[in-house]
Amino acid sequence: MDEEIERIKEKKIKEMIKRMEKRGGEMMSEPIKVTDENFEEVISKYDLVVIDCWAPWCMPCRMISPIIDELAKDYAGKVVFGKLNTDENKETVMKFGIMSIPTLLIFKKGKLVDKIIGAVPRQFIEAKLSAYID
Repeated sequence: MDEEIERIKEKKIKEMIKRMEKRGGEMMSEPIKVTDENFEEVISKYDLVVIDCWAPWCMPCRMISPIIDELAKDYAGKVVFGKLNTDENKETVMKFGIMSIPTLLIFKKGKLVDKIIGAVPRQFIEAKLSAYID
């Protein structure tokens, strides 16, 4: 029985290492700064990425910011969260036609799969994400 438990442990550890390697080997527990320059690298490096498009003067953006910070901690290893300042990164804003902020862009394997526009409750974001988490 002990040998079987050890085999199961080894298998689980190998699976965990594989998942970590797929995500770039990092467990991001806080949002990363995203810019026009690193945008493509970020969305292609990780399996599931949520980009918070915000601006410092935007009150709804400031309201949702602590939620994004909490989600980054709670979903570390499953979802990577990034923050893109829309005032400083016009190229990405234009590319995705962002007209209102906050806007959350959800990418799965480098492809845009969903958008959330406006300051929404945490439960709404989690419900959307659950469809994309492996």
